[in-house]
Amino acid sequence: MHAPAPGWSVAADVVVVGSGVAGLTAALRCEAAGLTTVVVTKARLDDGSTRWAQGGIAAALGDGDTPEQHLDDTLVAGAGLCDEEAVRILVTEGPDAVRRLIATGAHFDESAEGGLALTREGGHHRRRIAHAGGDATGAEISRALVDAVRARGLRTVENALVLDLLTDAEGRTAGVTLHVMGEGQHDGVGAVHAPAVVLATGGMGQVFSATTNPAVSTGDGVALALRAGAEVSDLEFVQFHPTVLFLGPDAEGQQPLVSEAVRGEGAHLVDADGVRFMQGQHELAELAPRDIVAKGIMRRMRERNTEHMYLDARHFGAEMWERRFPTILAACRAHGIDPVTEPVPVAPAAHYASGGVRTDSRGRTTVPGLYACGEVACTGVHGANRLASNSLLEGLVYAERIAADIAARRGGQEPPARAPRPLPQADRPAQPLLAPEARFAIQRIMTRGAGVLRSESSLARAADQLEALHAEARDALDENGKTAEPGVDTWEATNLLCVARVLVAAARLREETRGCHWREDRPERDDTRWRRHVVVRLNPDRTLAVHPTDGTDFPPTLPPQAPQEQ
Repeated sequence: MHAPAPGWSVAADVVVVGSGVAGLTAALRCEAAGLTTVVVTKARLDDGSTRWAQGGIAAALGDGDTPEQHLDDTLVAGAGLCDEEAVRILVTEGPDAVRRLIATGAHFDESAEGGLALTREGGHHRRRIAHAGGDATGAEISRALVDAVRARGLRTVENALVLDLLTDAEGRTAGVTLHVMGEGQHDGVGAVHAPAVVLATGGMGQVFSATTNPAVSTGDGVALALRAGAEVSDLEFVQFHPTVLFLGPDAEGQQPLVSEAVRGEGAHLVDADGVRFMQGQHELAELAPRDIVAKGIMRRMRERNTEHMYLDARHFGAEMWERRFPTILAACRAHGIDPVTEPVPVAPAAHYASGGVRTDSRGRTTVPGLYACGEVACTGVHGANRLASNSLLEGLVYAERIAADIAARRGGQEPPARAPRPLPQADRPAQPLLAPEARFAIQRIMTRGAGVLRSESSLARAADQLEALHAEARDALDENGKTAEPGVDTWEATNLLCVARVLVAAARLREETRGCHWREDRPERDDTRWRRHVVVRLNPDRTLAVHPTDGTDFPPTLPPQAPQEQ
């Protein structure tokens, strides 16, 4: 992207971009392996999506539960597109990863007997969700990891927006450029030179008008990876959380989440007449996988010509609400709704990207030295629809695997211990920047054309409108040699346009309904043609190369001459 030349630089063995559960876990494990590690984060260390996670973290930790049962539930939720080996890694390594998180300092709620208090969420047949502070699991995990990072003295750069990947003459990772927003150790554009870069930048929910994601979730990691030549996959599978507090039809930005754990404890979805409409639609009723519940809500809204449904948990009573769901209770009351005495209005909103930067089982992308974990990555775990509370676990497990791979390669001098010499940024054609107000245009386009309900006509219209924004920025650069003024607002808008174009292109190609991808004009799942992944690359001329895989298996991320997974 257009940006001033770096005015300062630091060197490290590893730079981790992001400070959620995935990023900080990777950083702590790299530091423990003796690697010089720098953490770069867009706001403060505890300001990412992890802090907002309410429900908990899923792992087979309860009596009678097994990794195999957890695997089965994950595969069902993923609607035929999960990588079974990736899921097996998740569920088998997950319990010990949670125990290591506890050893790091995270305190989870306990039962009367002194063990972990476990609950259920949608798609789970057993109580296997560990939670903290009732409904403040993410905040507690973030606190524990941030405390550990500070206690170990890891170098951190806060208030820093990552811009682009640095590479050497052979295309190997050489670090990142970033812009520090006036409140960090450095100011302006700088660089961290490192032979390994770990993207843990979170999601891209801000591509839609209403989302549960914080304002920082603008798809920066996916956009950076695309500009660097990496492949992304399955970006059409954006999960819309079924139960987000409805604040009105014109509400924009981050919306309060009403955790699935509320339904796990026995809340009911009802319409305005108090009728439970999920019964008979799925064996688990309100606890069906999220895509099924979101579709059930949308169908009932259409039938009743209304903009929301209700979540009824009045039978919990005040004591249970205050003890088990204090965060949600406070959020509802702040908006004039008391769930102790009245049903809570809810509607689906953009929540989680099941796809992302394509990785293998060690978190390696298609660019040597570039890794990805957490929501920015597509490991194959989530398939077409993420199972509730698997996201925090995926961040833990795959961050640990990335750290182990980097440490092993660092010990064997592959990649070299010192960062390769990066090519000058001027050797690359710069991405033209969009004006800041384009952000809101993109969000409206995506909400109308690529939201919960999609069709060929809505997606085609969205594609045309996004292409017009892209062409406007490109033509301004070509004709006048100018672009929008470089800055956080213009960089974020440009990243949002990049991920929006990819999402729409993938959604147009997938002519079926599967998981959280709901095509009104193609309402049936088509395993014969579409039990496969959609992979996208960004061509040098900024056009998109979009193609389906040959089957459910991903091709290797590394070229044949590079070491492969055994």
